[in-house]
Amino acid sequence: MNSSELQQLIQRVPYAQTIGIVASDESGCFLLPVKKTNIGNPTLPALHGGALAGFMELSAMIHVLQLNQTQAIPKVVDFSVDFVRAGRYVTTHSRCKLVYLGRRMMNVGISAWQEDEASPIAMARAQFLVKA
Repeated sequence: MNSSELQQLIQRVPYAQTIGIVASDESGCFLLPVKKTNIGNPTLPALHGGALAGFMELSAMIHVLQLNQTQAIPKVVDFSVDFVRAGRYVTTHSRCKLVYLGRRMMNVGISAWQEDEASPIAMARAQFLVKA
């Protein structure tokens, strides 16, 4: 799936447009560009935890759509996020990795970082129902 097809998947999800997700490449990597509406603490400034968690969850969902080659939006069964560091007001990246693929379920690991992928600001796990 090329970048324009990934952007079309992103356009199907209204919240992805709201926070500004961009497909970075075709390997499950996404960008959350700097956007004032994603700030949670304006005095630092720092990213809002909900915007960061939403970015990670939607990155995983788009990754599942990409892997599954389907038009049906997968249903989130479980999502868990661990915030490791404060997210500064800079571009944030995420990388998704397929952990488990079953007949009905997919489990995806997500890591978010800002300048160094080896220093994540958050780690998450998402489980999706892909077939009803």
